[in-house]
This record gives sequence, structure tokens and C-alpha cells, in this order.
Amino acid sequence: MRKDLPNSVKHTVLDDVQGLGLGIFLCGFGLTVLTNVGLITGQTAGIAVMISYLSGWSFGIVFFLVNLPFYVLAYRRLGLEFTVKSLISVTLLSVTTELIRMYWDVGSLHPALGAMIFGATTGIGLLAMFRHNGSLGGLGIVALLIQDTTGFKAGYVQLIADAIIFTVGFLLFPAHVILWSLLGAIVLNMIIAFNHRRDRYIAT
Repeated sequence: MRKDLPNSVKHTVLDDVQGLGLGIFLCGFGLTVLTNVGLITGQTAGIAVMISYLSGWSFGIVFFLVNLPFYVLAYRRLGLEFTVKSLISVTLLSVTTELIRMYWDVGSLHPALGAMIFGATTGIGLLAMFRHNGSLGGLGIVALLIQDTTGFKAGYVQLIADAIIFTVGFLLFPAHVILWSLLGAIVLNMIIAFNHRRDRYIAT
């Protein structure tokens, strides 16, 4: 590694727009595949997916509503910029999933392939958003708040939350749905674990 290279990257507004836009589109694509094959996922998106299945309401609308209570926490914990970007990202993701559904018929797709497509595209989408100081809000904010106030690691909080969500899923859906859903969650989290390293990419 060359020592004369800067250790941070300054993002322009255009950088943020294209990075967050790409992330939102990829996440919307992945979630559209996920819901079309009838699977679930963890975090706030997983809660919204299950509510959508059980109520018959659109995922995009449910996802937007589920995230609303977390913005106050986001503002207090991570500041105005992060909160505004998260609000815009969640809103645009909700719109994107609705538009993709209107113009794309997924058709026949095996749940295993659907889970892997979801995990890969959503994982890459989240990486793009993380690198531009954005997020899709939700339980990750609560996890960071708990870590700051108690010292209990945010990653463990999210694992516990996902365990609860998937346990509830086992009670509501057939076992094979949950097993294929776990495959998607594993792919997604492995992509983030291997690629989201702040010591490799520091952006301001």
C-alpha cells in the first residue's frame, strides 16, 4: 500500500446521489425477488415483509410506516445528515419496490435462487449506502443506541433481533420458507462482513 495516498475520500453531492441511488435500486430489486418467492428476512425489512404477507398491504407502504419511529433515535444518535439520508432512502426504497412490481413480473423462480439473488443484490446495495453515510433505518439504529448506552455490541443486538424475527416466522410460515430465508440472510451478511471494512474505505 502506498503511503502517499490519502486515507479518506471526500464525497461530492453527486457521489452521494449516485451511490445511494444505486444502493436503493439494488435493495429494491432484491426485496422484490424475496417477496415474490414468498421468503422473509431479518431487521426492519423482515418485520415489514411479514406484516405485508399477513395483512395483504403493499410492502413499500408497510416498510415506510415501520421505519417512522426510528427517525427520532437516528437524529439523536447519528445526527441530522444521517437521519435525512435515511428518511430519503427509506422513502425512495418504498417507491422503488412499488415501481419494480408494476413493471416487472418475476415469474417462476426457485426459492433457493431467489434467496441468493436477494442476499447478493441487497448486500451490495447496502454496501453502497454505507459508503455514502446512508442506511435503511430501523433496528440498526436501536442496536447502535444500546451499544452506546450499555456497551453491549450492536452486532449482537441485531443477531438477537433477527433470531426473534425468524422464530416468529417459524410460528407463522412453513419450515421450508424459513430455511430458504435463512440462506438469503447468510448470503447478505457474509457480503457485508467481508466487504464493509472502515479501515479499507474511509469516506467523509
